[in-house]
Amino acid sequence: MKNTWIRLLALVLALACFVGVIAACGGDDTTAPASSESTSPEASAPTTSKDETENPTPTEFVDYVSQLTLDETSSSPKAKVTVKTFVDGDTTHFNIDKSVMGDGVLKARYAAINTPESTGDVEPFGKKAANFTKEILSKAAEILVESENPTWEHDSTGYRYMSWVWYKQTKDGPWRNLNLEILQNGLALASNTAGSRYGDICMKALNQAKQHKLVLYSGEKDPDFYYGDAREMTLKVLRTSVEALVGQKVAFEGVVTKDNSNTVYVEEYDPETDMYYGMTVYYGYNLSGEGLSILKVGNRVRIVGTVQFYEAGGTYQVSGLTYRAMKPNDPGNIQKVDDEHHDPAFRETDAKTFAEGKVDVTFETTDEEGNVTETTTTYDYAALAMSTSLSMKGLKVVSVYTTTNEDSSSQGAMTLTCEKDGVTVDVRTVVLFQDGKLVTEDAFKGKTIDVRGIVDYFNGSYQIKVFSMNDITVTD
Repeated sequence: MKNTWIRLLALVLALACFVGVIAACGGDDTTAPASSESTSPEASAPTTSKDETENPTPTEFVDYVSQLTLDETSSSPKAKVTVKTFVDGDTTHFNIDKSVMGDGVLKARYAAINTPESTGDVEPFGKKAANFTKEILSKAAEILVESENPTWEHDSTGYRYMSWVWYKQTKDGPWRNLNLEILQNGLALASNTAGSRYGDICMKALNQAKQHKLVLYSGEKDPDFYYGDAREMTLKVLRTSVEALVGQKVAFEGVVTKDNSNTVYVEEYDPETDMYYGMTVYYGYNLSGEGLSILKVGNRVRIVGTVQFYEAGGTYQVSGLTYRAMKPNDPGNIQKVDDEHHDPAFRETDAKTFAEGKVDVTFETTDEEGNVTETTTTYDYAALAMSTSLSMKGLKVVSVYTTTNEDSSSQGAMTLTCEKDGVTVDVRTVVLFQDGKLVTEDAFKGKTIDVRGIVDYFNGSYQIKVFSMNDITVTD
């Protein structure tokens, strides 16, 4: 019996050794997981996930801006400037000595960077980038602009200059490069940095911003951007692209300047073209209470609605406005932007500019590699000023047409045909009353007037529409 147990034990040990040999020679690893105590090189090497490879642990943050110094003795063109107009994150208009620029203005497009849009199709973080530039330059003790090119040369638009913008925080402090600082803070993409004057350090700052996941590279949403189903844009884009936008849902901001017949007029200033752009907004009978209060004249608002062609007037408008009081932050709602009162611009315009003026408008597009392409289109001044508030002085009323259709709500409304500087301008009134009495053509015919109104379009021509006797002043 003892020998039998010895033989059985020997057999068990032999089988165990056989199984171990088979496993060591490469058995099926789906059924035999590798030991956690393996000492093979592959097993002992630290593992790195795909995310860790593409997004390594951030290193200590480097202020590359403090490492870049301005050589004031170099041959590159430079000039001390002051801010004339803030446009957006990567464009600023500066006052400059007329010996450098004949008109005393340098329109600087920041070299090597491209910030999100805030003056065209509005993009996430566009306003943040614009505010960053404005805040820094507003507090700057001194500002200097350096040309990207060997001489002061226009960019492809023919009126802007690719520039490096330097500033001092204090009078005795060092120069800091704003282009680089915008990149370093994650507020821009790099654009055409190869061969650029400071391109190498710009790429270092950009890569660091990505590594630290700053702003554009954070993967987070912009808290100041509405992520609804409407296309966010400025009134400049809407006005210059309105025909192509018919049927689309859009969102834009502006100041309410006039309310008449379930319609408001909304306008917004664009510093790039020094123009006001506007839109007629029909709210109809869909709004009440708080919704209507949002559209009060003087309010700065965010409008969300659909672009339509108004057949009866031959003009474009935005309609389909909604306000859900139970969800005031719904991105589909109209919104009141701030609590301030904003007066209509009533931009003073001469008759010749209104009738014959032209305006160049430039827009940028950026491809996937960050390269910027600019396109410039020329428009009639009045077409761009459509639906904005405007004033004009010294118009001589040469004839008056009065609507006499008894079935029309416009019975008694007048069209004043005026002349100034050799051009003709039409002024269209609603039915006007003064001291409770109907105002007739005798009040204006043959006289000279100053007017304030809204740019309108009728029967193939642009005109100024006046809504109150308070907006017409007879001067002789």
